[in-house]
Amino acid sequence: MDNKGYIFDYGGTLDTGGQHWGKVLWHAYERQQVPVTEAQFREAYVHAERTLGKNPIIQPDFTFRRTLEEKVRIEMDYLGLTDYRNAVVADLYERTKAETAQSVEVLRELKKHYPMVLVSNFYGNIAVVLREFGFEGLFDHIIESAVVGVRKPDPKIFTLGVEALGLKPEEVIVVGDSIDKDILPAKKAGCQTVWFKGEGWTDDLVDESIPDQIITSLKELL
Repeated sequence: MDNKGYIFDYGGTLDTGGQHWGKVLWHAYERQQVPVTEAQFREAYVHAERTLGKNPIIQPDFTFRRTLEEKVRIEMDYLGLTDYRNAVVADLYERTKAETAQSVEVLRELKKHYPMVLVSNFYGNIAVVLREFGFEGLFDHIIESAVVGVRKPDPKIFTLGVEALGLKPEEVIVVGDSIDKDILPAKKAGCQTVWFKGEGWTDDLVDESIPDQIITSLKELL
Protein backbone atom coordinates (compact mmCIF):
# COMPACT_ATOMS: atom_id res chain seq x y z
CA MET A 1 0.00 0.00 0.00
CA ASP A 2 1.38 3.34 -1.11
CA ASN A 3 0.46 6.16 1.24
CA LYS A 4 1.55 9.58 2.43
CA GLY A 5 -0.47 9.87 5.63
CA TYR A 6 -2.68 8.07 8.16
CA ILE A 7 -6.08 8.60 9.72
CA PHE A 8 -6.72 6.62 12.91
CA ASP A 9 -9.91 5.79 14.74
CA TYR A 10 -9.54 5.93 18.54
CA GLY A 11 -12.06 3.84 20.51
CA GLY A 12 -11.70 0.14 19.74
CA THR A 13 -8.57 0.77 17.66
CA LEU A 14 -5.94 2.49 19.80
CA ASP A 15 -7.31 1.62 23.25
CA THR A 16 -8.53 -2.00 23.05
CA GLY A 17 -6.39 -3.81 20.48
CA GLY A 18 -9.22 -3.99 17.95
CA GLN A 19 -11.83 -5.30 20.40
CA HIS A 20 -15.30 -3.80 20.50
CA TRP A 21 -15.73 -1.81 23.74
CA GLY A 22 -18.87 -3.76 24.61
CA LYS A 23 -16.85 -6.97 24.62
CA VAL A 24 -14.01 -5.35 26.58
CA LEU A 25 -16.50 -4.32 29.28
CA TRP A 26 -18.16 -7.74 29.31
CA HIS A 27 -14.85 -9.52 29.85
CA ALA A 28 -14.13 -7.24 32.82
CA TYR A 29 -17.54 -8.19 34.26
CA GLU A 30 -16.56 -11.86 33.80
CA ARG A 31 -13.15 -11.42 35.45
CA GLN A 32 -14.72 -9.61 38.41
CA GLN A 33 -17.44 -12.27 38.62
CA VAL A 34 -20.33 -9.82 38.34
CA PRO A 35 -23.46 -12.02 38.70
CA VAL A 36 -25.14 -11.25 35.36
CA THR A 37 -25.61 -13.05 32.07
CA GLU A 38 -24.10 -11.64 28.88
CA ALA A 39 -27.63 -10.90 27.63
CA GLN A 40 -28.37 -8.81 30.76
CA PHE A 41 -25.05 -7.00 30.40
CA ARG A 42 -25.71 -6.24 26.73
CA GLU A 43 -29.03 -4.62 27.64
CA ALA A 44 -27.29 -2.47 30.27
CA TYR A 45 -24.47 -1.56 27.85
CA VAL A 46 -26.90 -0.39 25.15
CA HIS A 47 -28.88 1.56 27.77
CA ALA A 48 -25.70 3.31 28.99
CA GLU A 49 -24.53 4.17 25.45
CA ARG A 50 -27.93 5.68 24.61
CA THR A 51 -28.00 7.61 27.89
CA LEU A 52 -24.52 9.05 27.24
CA GLY A 53 -25.44 9.85 23.65
CA LYS A 54 -28.59 11.79 24.58
CA ASN A 55 -27.38 13.61 27.71
CA PRO A 56 -24.32 15.86 28.22
CA ILE A 57 -23.01 13.69 31.10
CA ILE A 58 -19.41 13.48 29.84
CA GLN A 59 -17.85 16.94 30.19
CA PRO A 60 -14.94 18.29 28.08
CA ASP A 61 -12.55 18.08 31.06
CA PHE A 62 -13.36 14.44 31.92
CA THR A 63 -10.42 12.04 31.91
CA PHE A 64 -10.89 8.57 30.48
CA ARG A 65 -11.10 7.19 34.02
CA ARG A 66 -13.91 9.61 34.88
CA THR A 67 -15.67 8.75 31.60
CA LEU A 68 -15.35 5.04 32.37
CA GLU A 69 -16.71 5.60 35.89
CA GLU A 70 -19.82 7.27 34.44
CA LYS A 71 -20.32 4.53 31.85
CA VAL A 72 -20.00 1.71 34.38
CA ARG A 73 -22.14 3.61 36.93
CA ILE A 74 -25.03 3.83 34.45
CA GLU A 75 -24.69 0.14 33.55
CA MET A 76 -24.51 -1.00 37.18
CA ASP A 77 -27.45 1.21 38.23
CA TYR A 78 -29.47 -0.37 35.42
CA LEU A 79 -28.49 -3.85 36.65
CA GLY A 80 -28.88 -2.96 40.36
CA LEU A 81 -25.32 -4.13 41.11
CA THR A 82 -23.42 -1.09 42.36
CA ASP A 83 -21.12 -3.11 44.68
CA TYR A 84 -19.00 -4.26 41.72
CA ARG A 85 -18.49 -0.84 40.17
CA ASN A 86 -15.05 0.07 41.54
CA ALA A 87 -13.54 -3.35 40.80
CA VAL A 88 -14.71 -3.29 37.17
CA VAL A 89 -13.45 0.28 36.63
CA ALA A 90 -10.03 -0.50 38.14
CA ASP A 91 -9.71 -3.66 36.04
CA LEU A 92 -10.62 -1.85 32.80
CA TYR A 93 -8.43 1.16 33.48
CA GLU A 94 -5.28 -0.93 33.99
CA ARG A 95 -5.91 -2.87 30.79
CA THR A 96 -6.57 0.31 28.82
CA LYS A 97 -3.32 1.83 30.11
CA ALA A 98 -1.38 -1.23 28.93
CA GLU A 99 -3.10 -1.29 25.53
CA THR A 100 -2.66 2.43 24.84
CA ALA A 101 1.02 2.26 25.83
CA GLN A 102 1.58 -0.29 23.04
CA SER A 103 -0.33 1.90 20.56
CA VAL A 104 1.75 4.95 21.50
CA GLU A 105 4.95 3.00 20.71
CA VAL A 106 3.71 2.08 17.22
CA LEU A 107 2.46 5.61 16.49
CA ARG A 108 5.78 7.13 17.55
CA GLU A 109 7.50 5.02 14.89
CA LEU A 110 4.94 5.91 12.21
CA LYS A 111 5.16 9.61 13.14
CA LYS A 112 8.80 9.65 11.99
CA HIS A 113 7.62 9.04 8.42
CA TYR A 114 3.99 10.14 8.11
CA PRO A 115 1.59 12.89 9.21
CA MET A 116 -1.32 11.48 11.22
CA VAL A 117 -4.85 12.63 12.02
CA LEU A 118 -7.31 11.19 14.55
CA VAL A 119 -10.98 10.86 13.53
CA SER A 120 -13.25 9.76 16.36
CA ASN A 121 -16.88 9.60 17.46
CA PHE A 122 -16.24 10.88 20.98
CA TYR A 123 -17.85 12.91 23.76
CA GLY A 124 -15.91 16.20 23.44
CA ASN A 125 -13.09 15.17 25.82
CA ILE A 126 -10.78 13.28 23.45
CA ALA A 127 -7.91 15.78 23.90
CA VAL A 128 -7.90 15.14 27.68
CA VAL A 129 -7.97 11.36 27.11
CA LEU A 130 -5.09 11.51 24.60
CA ARG A 131 -2.97 13.47 27.11
CA GLU A 132 -3.84 11.00 29.87
CA PHE A 133 -2.43 8.09 27.85
CA GLY A 134 0.62 9.79 26.29
CA PHE A 135 -0.67 10.39 22.74
CA GLU A 136 -0.07 14.16 22.79
CA GLY A 137 2.00 15.46 19.89
CA LEU A 138 1.41 12.39 17.74
CA PHE A 139 -1.55 13.73 15.75
CA ASP A 140 -1.34 16.76 13.48
CA HIS A 141 -5.10 17.28 13.85
CA ILE A 142 -7.97 15.80 15.85
CA ILE A 143 -11.40 15.51 14.23
CA GLU A 144 -13.90 14.72 17.00
CA SER A 145 -17.57 14.14 16.15
CA ALA A 146 -18.89 16.10 19.16
CA VAL A 147 -16.84 19.13 18.04
CA VAL A 148 -17.27 19.08 14.23
CA GLY A 149 -20.93 18.02 14.26
CA VAL A 150 -20.42 15.06 11.89
CA ARG A 151 -20.47 11.46 13.11
CA LYS A 152 -19.31 8.22 11.60
CA PRO A 153 -20.52 6.46 9.49
CA ASP A 154 -20.87 9.74 7.55
CA PRO A 155 -17.96 9.72 5.04
CA LYS A 156 -17.69 13.52 5.46
CA ILE A 157 -15.84 13.06 8.75
CA PHE A 158 -13.07 11.20 6.87
CA THR A 159 -13.04 13.88 4.17
CA LEU A 160 -12.35 16.39 6.96
CA GLY A 161 -9.43 14.20 8.05
CA VAL A 162 -8.03 14.05 4.51
CA GLU A 163 -8.32 17.85 4.18
CA ALA A 164 -6.53 18.28 7.52
CA LEU A 165 -3.65 16.18 6.16
CA GLY A 166 -3.53 18.25 2.99
CA LEU A 167 -3.40 15.10 0.87
CA LYS A 168 -5.52 13.39 -1.79
CA PRO A 169 -7.90 10.71 -0.43
CA GLU A 170 -6.09 7.92 -2.30
CA GLU A 171 -2.83 8.91 -0.54
CA VAL A 172 -4.35 8.31 2.91
CA ILE A 173 -4.74 5.06 4.85
CA VAL A 174 -7.61 4.89 7.37
CA VAL A 175 -7.09 2.42 10.23
CA GLY A 176 -10.15 1.36 12.24
CA ASP A 177 -11.79 -1.57 14.02
CA SER A 178 -15.31 -1.17 12.60
CA ILE A 179 -16.24 -2.20 9.05
CA ASP A 180 -19.48 -0.16 9.22
CA LYS A 181 -18.19 2.97 10.97
CA ASP A 182 -14.60 3.13 9.70
CA ILE A 183 -13.86 1.01 6.65
CA LEU A 184 -16.98 1.48 4.48
CA PRO A 185 -17.27 5.28 4.97
CA ALA A 186 -13.50 5.73 4.52
CA LYS A 187 -13.71 3.85 1.21
CA LYS A 188 -16.62 6.08 0.18
CA ALA A 189 -14.37 9.07 0.95
CA GLY A 190 -11.80 7.58 -1.46
CA CYS A 191 -9.22 6.44 1.11
CA GLN A 192 -7.25 3.24 1.43
CA THR A 193 -8.33 1.14 4.41
CA VAL A 194 -6.81 -1.14 7.04
CA TRP A 195 -9.23 -3.10 9.21
CA PHE A 196 -7.96 -3.83 12.72
CA LYS A 197 -9.71 -7.14 13.23
CA GLY A 198 -10.51 -8.04 16.82
CA GLU A 199 -13.42 -9.44 18.81
CA GLY A 200 -16.61 -7.85 17.49
CA TRP A 201 -19.88 -7.02 19.24
CA THR A 202 -21.62 -9.73 17.21
CA ASP A 203 -20.48 -12.98 15.58
CA ASP A 204 -21.88 -11.90 12.21
CA LEU A 205 -19.66 -12.85 9.30
CA VAL A 206 -17.83 -9.94 7.71
CA ASP A 207 -16.93 -9.62 4.03
CA GLU A 208 -13.15 -9.56 4.42
CA SER A 209 -12.67 -8.41 0.83
CA ILE A 210 -13.95 -4.91 1.79
CA PRO A 211 -10.78 -3.53 3.49
CA ASP A 212 -7.56 -3.18 1.48
CA GLN A 213 -5.64 -4.86 4.29
CA ILE A 214 -6.47 -6.72 7.53
CA ILE A 215 -4.29 -6.61 10.67
CA THR A 216 -4.69 -8.23 14.07
CA SER A 217 -1.97 -6.14 15.76
CA LEU A 218 -1.11 -2.47 15.29
CA LYS A 219 2.56 -3.46 14.97
CA GLU A 220 1.79 -4.89 11.53
CA LEU A 221 1.63 -1.30 10.26
CA LEU A 222 5.37 -0.87 10.82
